[in-house]
Amino acid sequence: MTRSQLTNADQQLAQSARKASFNAYAPYSGYAVGAAVRTKSGTIFTGANLENASYGVTMCAEVAAITAANSAGDFEIETIAVSGHKFLPPIITSEIVTPCGRCRQMILEASQVSGVDIRVLCCSGDLNEVRVSRISELLPLSFGPENLGLSNVWPKMREKLKMEFQESQALGANSALSS
Repeated sequence: MTRSQLTNADQQLAQSARKASFNAYAPYSGYAVGAAVRTKSGTIFTGANLENASYGVTMCAEVAAITAANSAGDFEIETIAVSGHKFLPPIITSEIVTPCGRCRQMILEASQVSGVDIRVLCCSGDLNEVRVSRISELLPLSFGPENLGLSNVWPKMREKLKMEFQESQALGANSALSS
């Protein structure tokens, strides 16, 4: 499919992923990747790949975008777009980028927590080609929170964590007032 066949919201998400790719730190592969997630709230979070000389601790763009959403407390992801391009000669912008296996597992985890079969927009670096799939198609027969009976547990755990934080903030404020 072409970019023009996407909805306006998906075009914006793909463009956000492409824009994020220009912030990549990719001196080893010469391949810049950007990702953008849209949550149920409609907010877009982005990430870019961050390579490292040891390779094994490289951060993928998809993980960075998912982490940004989670860090903002907005983990209910509906759609993720991925775009990338080789920026060292020979420059290649026309190939479609798909999430690696690790990223597919991360997307699946977010999918099972949010209760949404996340749509994955795999885009070429020039955004001329887009393949749309569901994470369940990209990672069939998957293993995640549902297999462990945790799909409905995390939202309650997160609320407890937030309540504990608010209580500790209130205690801190009360201590400051009494000083």
